Amino acid sequence: MATPVLELQQISKRFGALLANDAISLTLYQGEILALLGENGAGKTTLMNILFGHYAADAGQIQRLGQPLQIRSPKDAITAGIGMVHQHFTLAESLSVLDNVILGTEPLWKLRQNRPVAKQRLLEISQQFGLAVSPDARIAELSVGERQRVEILKALYRDVQILILDEPTAVLTPQETDDLFATLRQMTEAGLSILLISHKLQEVLRVSDRVVVLRAGKLVADLPTAGTTAAELAEQMVGRPIVKPLRQPMPPGAPVLELVNLTVPQLKDLNLRLCQSEIVGIAGVSGNGQAALFDLISGLTTPTRGELRLYGQPVAALSPAAMVKAGLARIPEDRHSTGLIGDLSLWENLILEQHAQPPFSRYGLLNRPAAHQHAAQIIAAFDVRCPSDRVAVRLLSGGNMQKLILGRVLSQQPQLILASQPTRGLDLGAVTYVHQQLLNARSQGAGILLISEDLEELLSLCDRLYVLYRGQLSESLPIEQVQIRELGLMMAGKYGNG
Repeated sequence: MATPVLELQQISKRFGALLANDAISLTLYQGEILALLGENGAGKTTLMNILFGHYAADAGQIQRLGQPLQIRSPKDAITAGIGMVHQHFTLAESLSVLDNVILGTEPLWKLRQNRPVAKQRLLEISQQFGLAVSPDARIAELSVGERQRVEILKALYRDVQILILDEPTAVLTPQETDDLFATLRQMTEAGLSILLISHKLQEVLRVSDRVVVLRAGKLVADLPTAGTTAAELAEQMVGRPIVKPLRQPMPPGAPVLELVNLTVPQLKDLNLRLCQSEIVGIAGVSGNGQAALFDLISGLTTPTRGELRLYGQPVAALSPAAMVKAGLARIPEDRHSTGLIGDLSLWENLILEQHAQPPFSRYGLLNRPAAHQHAAQIIAAFDVRCPSDRVAVRLLSGGNMQKLILGRVLSQQPQLILASQPTRGLDLGAVTYVHQQLLNARSQGAGILLISEDLEELLSLCDRLYVLYRGQLSESLPIEQVQIRELGLMMAGKYGNG
């Protein structure tokens, strides 16, 4: 790893008053996996967008193999041998693997594609790097792991020598993660270099050769992975020691939610039980019915068969209003579009589900002083960083939006909480905070149904797990009996889950 293939020298980028990147310098060597860590807003994405041509740096220089490099667009980056696989895939689902890979690689004026040659080259690259996927398969038919292989093949087909991977394991099973890491090692052995953005510290320690850490737009650490611990990396990221909350054993109470042979479109014959003082997890690869399950319990869909019970009593007519009135507190997956209304103020968002009830409603009129007092209490109790409760919610960071939703939910001391992907996109400090709040609610008697694609999150918080695969739930799994390898197989539909 003595040959520098890429050097960023004193890169700075400002957005108005915000200095997103502050004179950042780093070097990537040939055959190296370099991990890039940092909290939300630390400057990771801005730096990679500069490298891939989405942004132009205000100051600094990029060098490729010792020569200055001008990157004005993603096309310039690809021409220089730099490719990027984004966290959210950019594939045309109705087209084949081959069509997606060669799209944009041939001039528009060319009358015919030389598909046999392209297919043979794709097969050779696929075999060389262990990226097994049929060139003729339609993207819509592929698993999440297979789609990621296609994204990597798109880059390799364009002869990139430097590959940027943004949260590459976010939606993979443990087995797919193992396969990806094996592929990355094959790539570095062939001389490629990889920049890896991830928030999963154990995976970073497992696969990377070196780690750089950004904090508040500055480079604060550049160290070899060997001999480094997850705790040290976490402290470098946030500037203070991070203590993970621990789940303490608690006896479960009475059932608060039961699904009995419940069926809706996308979900079939669901049987589930959630009790007081219990966190029950739903594990599964994205797209296996998680959103449909959230909508069902929220009252947005009507079952075609079966029964939903709250506190031991069947719910006769499911509706969002009925579920909220019955005490269901919801933390939705998308805080931007369904969790909050961005153009409304903080105080208005905090009373959305209670605005017609005392103390916020008096003789049919809105009691603004009570609403502002309520908002002030939540902002203080949940450490929501904001200028005032009158600012629009869309101006908050993702972590502060999530704190606001948690405050709205937990301030009502609910007995039933439905949480979907509650820490997606949050940095380590915010994740730790959210986890502690959920555990606090559990200790106060709440039953929490946690839908998450993050296995570390599920294993650290939950008392029991179900696996959701193609709209069907497995049997309940006590967390003490869960083996992560078997869990990964169940998530892929290959083990003990019909």
